[in-house]
Amino acid sequence: MSAIPQQLDARGFAIVDGPLLSPEQLTELERLAASAQPGEGGQRNLLDLPEIQALANSGPLCRLVESLVGPKPFAVRAILFDKTPDANWKVAWHQDLTIAVLERLEVEGFGPWSTKAGVIHVQPPAEYLDEMLAVRLHLDECGPNNGPLRVLPGSHRAGKIPEDQIPALRRQQTEEVCCVPKGGAIFMRPLLLHASSPAAVPAHRRVIHIEYASRSLPDGLRWRWHGTSAVCAA
Repeated sequence: MSAIPQQLDARGFAIVDGPLLSPEQLTELERLAASAQPGEGGQRNLLDLPEIQALANSGPLCRLVESLVGPKPFAVRAILFDKTPDANWKVAWHQDLTIAVLERLEVEGFGPWSTKAGVIHVQPPAEYLDEMLAVRLHLDECGPNNGPLRVLPGSHRAGKIPEDQIPALRRQQTEEVCCVPKGGAIFMRPLLLHASSPAAVPAHRRVIHIEYASRSLPDGLRWRWHGTSAVCAA
């Protein structure tokens, strides 16, 4: 655990093998996931669920997030991803560039705008993304045949990367495949270039993806779920 800050700074991600979820939490999340239908884009707006709010604000997880994001972090978005024989998709190389906000306000440096699953999203300046953290909690073991996350280590340090420059970066750097045990997690910066392939052996690869921030937005803009999901009670 002590190496995570250094790994995030240098590589943009860190894999935590040790379980971050209790057996009770895993059972509850598996129950929720069993009733979900995430599809190829994932099931969004999970922070509307009290169970996911409780997970995002749980003590052990929040203590670790606070050491990486800053004082009083709060969850700003949560998504369930799964890969099954019926939804076995691939994701092209990209950065996570958008955030979920409560309403559209024209603020310098913020844009373009979009709507995903009924929620307004916008691209903020890179400085906001630099300070955020995504935690990918694995409900199933994810090996090389399960469509694992693939990343370009260190690419988060390049800021926002134009799409036409991504192929060149891929040629210059060696990708890394992120295999994670059940109950483990990947901590990553949103600007890290990442992708995933279809699973060679389609089975459940359930991931709860939670994003955290600790900074307010400017000029009246508000995070969609800040205030709905409490500040971490570490």
